[in-house]
Amino acid sequence: MGDTTLSAPAGAPADYPQFLGHPRPLWMLFMAEFWERFAFYGMRWALTLYIVAQFWGGDDAGQADASRTYGAYLALVYATAVFGGYVADKVIGYQRSILVGAVVMAAGLFMVMVPNHEVFMLGLATIIVGNGLFKPNISSMVGQLYAPGDSRRDRGFTLFYMGINAGALIAPVLTSVLANKVFGTPGHHNYHVVFAASGIGMLISLVWFWFGRRQLGAVGRPAPEQQAKARVGYVALGVLGAIPLVWLLMDKAGAVAIQWLLTALFLGVGVLLVVEALRTGRVAIQRVVAMLIIFAFNVLFWMFFEQAGSSFNFLAQHIVDRNLGGWEFPIGWFQSVNPVAIVLLAPLVTLVWGALDKRRIEPSIPRKFGLGLIGNALGFVVLMYALANLVDGNGMIPLWTLVLCYVLQTAGELCLSPIGLSMVTKLAPVRVVGVGMGGWFLSTAIGNNLAGLFAGHVSGESGMTVGSALAGYTMGFWILLGGGVLLFLLAPLINRLMHGVR
Repeated sequence: MGDTTLSAPAGAPADYPQFLGHPRPLWMLFMAEFWERFAFYGMRWALTLYIVAQFWGGDDAGQADASRTYGAYLALVYATAVFGGYVADKVIGYQRSILVGAVVMAAGLFMVMVPNHEVFMLGLATIIVGNGLFKPNISSMVGQLYAPGDSRRDRGFTLFYMGINAGALIAPVLTSVLANKVFGTPGHHNYHVVFAASGIGMLISLVWFWFGRRQLGAVGRPAPEQQAKARVGYVALGVLGAIPLVWLLMDKAGAVAIQWLLTALFLGVGVLLVVEALRTGRVAIQRVVAMLIIFAFNVLFWMFFEQAGSSFNFLAQHIVDRNLGGWEFPIGWFQSVNPVAIVLLAPLVTLVWGALDKRRIEPSIPRKFGLGLIGNALGFVVLMYALANLVDGNGMIPLWTLVLCYVLQTAGELCLSPIGLSMVTKLAPVRVVGVGMGGWFLSTAIGNNLAGLFAGHVSGESGMTVGSALAGYTMGFWILLGGGVLLFLLAPLINRLMHGVR
C-alpha cells in the first residue's frame, strides 16, 4: 500500500512466550496496526469525494481542489513520520509515542465529521500529526522483538505487513457497506458514517495497544533519561503547536507551497548525507550519490501511483461503468484491489526473485526500480486503451479496466517499495542512517504531493472528462515509461556507484 516500516536496531529482547513460531507481542502489534490502518484507509477513499460533495455542493469544478488537498494530506503524513521517529528515539520512547499518536489521530478522525471546512482541515492536520507519532514507531518495535541474527525477523515483518494490508483491504469494503447498506444515508452524509467508523477503529487500536503493551516488557519503553512524565506533557504541547502549523500549510499555503517546503527539506537531507560521506571516503560519497538518484525516481513513481484516492476516484465515480447486473460496485471497493493484489502477488514476486538469484540473474536495485516504474506505466496503458476505444454510448468505460490498472500498478509497487528502506540501510553512511531514512520518507512525500497536483491537472477547471483523463493518463504513461527506460540505461553506472551493494 505504499507503507514502509522502519526497523530499529535490535537490542537483547526478553525471552518472550512464542505463538505460531513468533514472539507473542508480534500478534498484539499486528492487531494494533491492523486497526490503525483500518482507520487510515477506511476514510482515505472518501476524502476527495466528500470535499466535492460537502464543500463544493457536488460541483465537479471542486475535483482539482479536492485532489490537491488529498495530495498534500498524504505528503505531510509521510513527512511528519520523520519527526515522530525522532520524538520516540530522543524524547519519550516508542510506547508513549504510539499512545499519544493514537489519541491525537482518533480525535482528528472524529473532527473531520464536522461539516465545516475549517474544522475539517484542522481535523486532517490532527490526523497527520497523530499518524506521524504512531506509524513509524509501532513498525520499529517489530524488529526489536527479535535477537540480532534471528532469521525469523524478516518473516515477522512479512506477517506485520500482512496486518497493514488486511486493514487496508477490509476498511474500504466495510465502511462502504456501513454507509450505504446499514445506515442508508444519502449524499455526503454517508461520508460522515465512514469517518465515524474510522474513528472507532482508531479507538480500538488505542485500547488494544494500551492493554497489550505489557507483553512488550522493556521493548519500546522510555530510556532512563526519558522516564519523567513531564516529557509527555512537553510532547503534548508540541502536538498542540504542530497541528495549527500543519493546518496553515494545508489550508492557507496550499500544495504548491508545501512542494517548495518538502523540496527544501529534501535538499537539506541530501546535503547532510553528502557532508557525512565526505568525512568517510570516496566509496561512501558514491553510494550516497547512487541513493539520491534512486530517491529521485522514487518521487516519480509515487507521483503517478497515488492516483487511487484522487483522480481514480473521480474516474470511478463518473466514467467507469460500475453496474454489474443491476448491482452497483461501490467506489470505495476499488481501494481494496491494491491490498488484495499485494497478498496474491507478493509470494509470486518473491519466488521469481529467488529463482533468478539461483541463476545469478536477479535484477539489481536500480533495475528493480525501473521495473516498478514500467509496471506503473502499464497500468496507465490499460486506461489509455479504454478511454480511447472502449467508451460506450453513456460515456463509460468497463469496470475491469480500472481493476486491471490497479493490479499492474501493484506489481510495479512490489518491484520497488519493499526494497527501498533496505537499500537505505546499505547505502547511507553508518552514522546517519536515520537521516537517510528521512530522505526516503521525504521523497515519498514529495511524490504524493505531486500526485495531488497531477490529479488536479487531470480534472482541470470544470471536472474530469473522458478527454481530460485520456490526455492526463497518456502524459503519465510516457513520463513513467521514459523514467523506467532511463533508469535501466543508468543502472550500470548506479551499480558501480553502489560498490557491490545489491
